[in-house]
Amino acid sequence: MQSAMTSGIGPSHHEFACWSGFFSIAELRVNAWRRSLLASLLCLVAVGTTAQRAPQRQAFDLRVPWIPQPVSVDGKASLVYELHLTNYAQEPLKLERLSVLDNRDHVLAEWGPTSLNQIIGRPDHPADHDNGLLPPGITAVAYLSVPMDDNPEAAARITQRISYATSSGQTFSVDGGAFAVDTRKPLQLGPPLRGGPWVAIYDARWERGHRRVMYAIDGSVHIPARFAIDWIRVGAHGGYARGDGAAPSQWFGYGAQVLAVADAVVASTGEGIPEPLTLAEGIAHKVPLENAAGNYVALALGDGRYAFYEHLKPGSIKVKPGDQVRRGQVIAQLGFTGESTGPHLHFHVSDANAPLDAEGLPYALDPFRVLGAYPSIETFDQGKPWLPSDKAGGDVRTGEFPAPLSVVDFGGAAMP
Repeated sequence: MQSAMTSGIGPSHHEFACWSGFFSIAELRVNAWRRSLLASLLCLVAVGTTAQRAPQRQAFDLRVPWIPQPVSVDGKASLVYELHLTNYAQEPLKLERLSVLDNRDHVLAEWGPTSLNQIIGRPDHPADHDNGLLPPGITAVAYLSVPMDDNPEAAARITQRISYATSSGQTFSVDGGAFAVDTRKPLQLGPPLRGGPWVAIYDARWERGHRRVMYAIDGSVHIPARFAIDWIRVGAHGGYARGDGAAPSQWFGYGAQVLAVADAVVASTGEGIPEPLTLAEGIAHKVPLENAAGNYVALALGDGRYAFYEHLKPGSIKVKPGDQVRRGQVIAQLGFTGESTGPHLHFHVSDANAPLDAEGLPYALDPFRVLGAYPSIETFDQGKPWLPSDKAGGDVRTGEFPAPLSVVDFGGAAMP
């Protein structure tokens, strides 16, 4: 029997050489493909290496906890809201500039180093310190008022840009806190009082003013009095009390009738808080947080909005929860209860039936007549005259929020 090698079965020596050559060529091709693939992968790695991200750094967390609605003051629409900034770096960061941008990246408002310090507050810091220098882990709040009149399209998206400096003097910027504006119109309300002159006591720049007092009661922080006004009756030529003003009854506004600002349902009342006999006694007395509003009435206005009347005179509340009231109806009298430095009506609107655990909402009063204004809170405190309006008889306003320290008349009563 012939072997396979000699019988013609299987490849000959020449054929072995050919197969061997074939495998060599195939191996070369495979090896070449492998080398090409490896080179491509190395190129990708090289590209990935050269296209690394810019160095990243810890900086600020920017948040806008409450989404604002436009509110009209002195005929100009603005957004009034807060930007919370927390430093997550391991070094102090110095705020250099804050810009508010619209959806086209146009600047709506901007604050530099000096003006920025005036709108920044820190819960841990006295007012006379540099609030723009934030140590690690510290939160600051920027209390913003941003004009909207010339840019109605801005409502689609608002962004904040912070420029800051590190300890070494390097400057960087970060964007954040973006939101779409709540385009609902503020409630149109009637006056809470009659006659005048009444001065609208509030200013966002005051360290302990309504706008800057935050409450964290049930696990979240709120500013219930964001749009609160303390209404104090003044004389035709200034001053707010007869004699030395030591007793509440000497103040011009004490005992004035307080009015329902809309057809509404009484949501809640708070009574039983006594009134100090003198201002000195009231100021010296420490009021528990739960009694800060004094005697109060809350009206349910609908759509989850509530009107609060605070510091009311003991025994003067004429309504109870569940009562239906009509706009202009007398519901109580102005007093001096709770945390107060003098007889006045504290009025605000919020999103919950709670004096403190709620967010303050904008509203508009309709109508009122602007008689003039105080140039500063110091001139009011000193009993000096307020400055009259340029328009004879005052300027009638409808659907607006009164300006800070403006002196207004609601009609229906004579001056004291």
